[in-house]
Amino acid sequence: MTRSPDHIPPAHDRAPKGNRDLSFGALWQQPSGMAVLASVSHRVVGKRFLITGFIFFLIAGVLALLVRTQLIVPENTFLDSQTYNQFFTMHGTIMMFLFAIPMLEGFAIYLIPLMTGARDLVYPRLGAFGYYCYLFGGAIVMSSFLFDAAPDGGWFMYVPLSTREFTAGMSADFWLIGITLAEIASVTAAVEIIAAILCSRAPGMRLTRMPILLWYLLVTAFMIAVGFPPLIIGTLILEGERLLGLPFFDTALGGDPVLWQHLFWLFGHPEVYIIFLPAAGMVATMLPVFVGKPLFGYGFVVASVVTMGFLSFGLWAHHMFATGLPNMSLTLFSAASTMVAIPTGVQIFCFIATLAQARPRLTVPMYFILGFLFIFVLGGLTGVMLASVPFNLQAHDSYFVVAHLHYVLIGGFVFPMFGALYYWVPHFTGRMMSERLGKWAFWLMFSGFNLAFFMMHLTGMRGMPRRIATYPEGIGWDRLNMLSSIGSYILAAGIAVFIFDFFRHRWRGPAAGRNPWGAATLEWLYPPQAPGYNFRAIPTVHSREPLWDQPELTRGDPEALPGALRETAPDHRRETLGCDPVSGAPIQILRLPHPSWSPLILAVGLALVFVLVLAGQYVWVTAGAVIALIGLTMWVWEPSDSGVHRDTGLPGLRLPVNIVDRRSHLYFATTGTLLISFALYASILFAGLYLWNTQPQISATTAAPDMAAAIGALVGGGLLALLAWGANRLACAQRRVGAALMDLLCVLAAATTAVALGLALMPVDPFASAFGAMGWTLGAFVAVYLVVVCYWALFNALRKLAGAVRPGQTLPDMLLSTFANGVAVMVIGAASVFLMLEVVP
Repeated sequence: MTRSPDHIPPAHDRAPKGNRDLSFGALWQQPSGMAVLASVSHRVVGKRFLITGFIFFLIAGVLALLVRTQLIVPENTFLDSQTYNQFFTMHGTIMMFLFAIPMLEGFAIYLIPLMTGARDLVYPRLGAFGYYCYLFGGAIVMSSFLFDAAPDGGWFMYVPLSTREFTAGMSADFWLIGITLAEIASVTAAVEIIAAILCSRAPGMRLTRMPILLWYLLVTAFMIAVGFPPLIIGTLILEGERLLGLPFFDTALGGDPVLWQHLFWLFGHPEVYIIFLPAAGMVATMLPVFVGKPLFGYGFVVASVVTMGFLSFGLWAHHMFATGLPNMSLTLFSAASTMVAIPTGVQIFCFIATLAQARPRLTVPMYFILGFLFIFVLGGLTGVMLASVPFNLQAHDSYFVVAHLHYVLIGGFVFPMFGALYYWVPHFTGRMMSERLGKWAFWLMFSGFNLAFFMMHLTGMRGMPRRIATYPEGIGWDRLNMLSSIGSYILAAGIAVFIFDFFRHRWRGPAAGRNPWGAATLEWLYPPQAPGYNFRAIPTVHSREPLWDQPELTRGDPEALPGALRETAPDHRRETLGCDPVSGAPIQILRLPHPSWSPLILAVGLALVFVLVLAGQYVWVTAGAVIALIGLTMWVWEPSDSGVHRDTGLPGLRLPVNIVDRRSHLYFATTGTLLISFALYASILFAGLYLWNTQPQISATTAAPDMAAAIGALVGGGLLALLAWGANRLACAQRRVGAALMDLLCVLAAATTAVALGLALMPVDPFASAFGAMGWTLGAFVAVYLVVVCYWALFNALRKLAGAVRPGQTLPDMLLSTFANGVAVMVIGAASVFLMLEVVP
């Protein structure tokens, strides 16, 4: 008997061979032994981020204690100045890049599917790939200690201190290459978070019913997608100057060291809010639980979060008031720095109003919430002070700024993080931590923190500059530094109590019951350590607090609850429900991968490329690239599931698998990738425009690109978009051979366009001026995307010609058309810039 297309099992990610009667639980079983490295479960990956991030936090904390020990008395010789510089640089680097962002990613990856009513993230392999990039990037940075080449130029790596002229060894290279690899994890997490929140919510969970934490994470993900690319471009061009001698920051050849500050703080100041917002979202999630009332002003909080996301990109020069910016710029950035306090204040007042609704239960998480409110408000007040240009110029690079930074970041992230760990640890381990030890940990951390960092306000006001290894006796800093160092030891003692309590509770902690805190959100529907599939049946929700407002969800066995996708897929595939991004109505069934080695292989290949560049073994870089290409091909070489329909388990609802339209999760991933790509592209254009404006007399001496070749690239970009559109149309018309031929023409057009861009830049000497080097950077960036289009189009053509595409499976063609359109815009923009340089004197 011939089976219908709806029942043809795909060739990828099947259940284990010989086990076609796989039970629902066994289908979601996690691998064991070495195979655990192939796990893509959001629970496993989320815990990996959290554990690794916390280990980095402890390393950074030890470095901070060594720094404070050096400063405990005047003229101390505990550390020499070189080691001191390395320790404070690595402390800041680890805290900002290897702890704060990865920890929030870990919470997001773990909690989003549980809160949205999904069985996993929509891209589980992307999360696993991001973790391995983060791990390898962090290992590269930390390995600098093994080679006696730890970075010592500050966590901001200011130019020209970090150029080859002033930092001749490899210390800055370890920082630049390791951090760039780690940042790849952040931008992949942004795509993952956006797609998961918008495309995989439970039925009935429209945007206005989402748990408040999801709003915080969604805005944060968009901020990461736009805010991290300037740093990535900055690290790449600085490494280009160090390795190749390109003069991006050489003032004699039209470069400008201040360009690095612009690119760094375009990332750096939004990052403060990227760190703060998820932590505030955790507070907004936990606070109603212990008050027993819904969050006050849900709509105001959402509006303030979105507003803060926009405003945070308008005040990067808040850290650059002393660099000689024009007075008009100082005024605008000062105003923006003050304005951002308004949405922050709205959130704080909503939290206070929530507290006022009822008497809260003073649990350990609640103590950390109250500590957050106290410390962060104080940090916000000093932030408003630093937004004033006259005061900023007086306090710039003093310990007053150090105090402010730690009040904002430790108060705004570390205290909520510890509260969140106490709150969600029962979900991670199935056991409760000690209330008594938890309160000891809080009070030691709270008192130690305020003793350590409040004193720094005073040392800063007395003129103590940042980043000094020692100081003379008798100038008014002695006792204040002594108290700060003692406070840091007390703070460390509180963290040590937490660590002891964590390991103790794994063996002696009482078992956590179902929903031990009496929470309202879906992650507590099952008992702690729920099965790997999260939800046996995906429930329908009717409010923002489903566990409070829908008693049927909390009565009886959650395995027996009615809902969608209750039964195993006919072809034994992992599935979850996909929704309309706005209304939350079910629109598709999302097929999810089984454990896969491809993320690890791809990450290993990419890490090898970075390590071999760091080691100067350029001949072997190709080997790493080949491994990465193998991993990528294993990842994507799979037939699409689009065109298949099946029952959902909801009455009368039969849905397609992986819909082919702009509501698809794959479309959101493609557009999210393009958003990041355009942010990278805009960062290069910004850098080029800045160099052209700062030293026009040198930029004017740069040779103009070849006009004929630039026109050819311009035409090629338009042709590329047209051919990709044609391939999509032919695929929709089920003309497989014609679509494959059009894909091959796309390959030819993309390759020809890349060659045309190269020919256009041939007259330009990238070593003669910074402006010329930036032109080559723009051309190389666009060429990389053209190579991606070549690979993708060739891949689609081979799949069609190999018969791996069934009728109706047109999603890859739609996505390629969308991506090619974005690349065509980049090509046309770059070619237009080259033509203007020919015309404009």
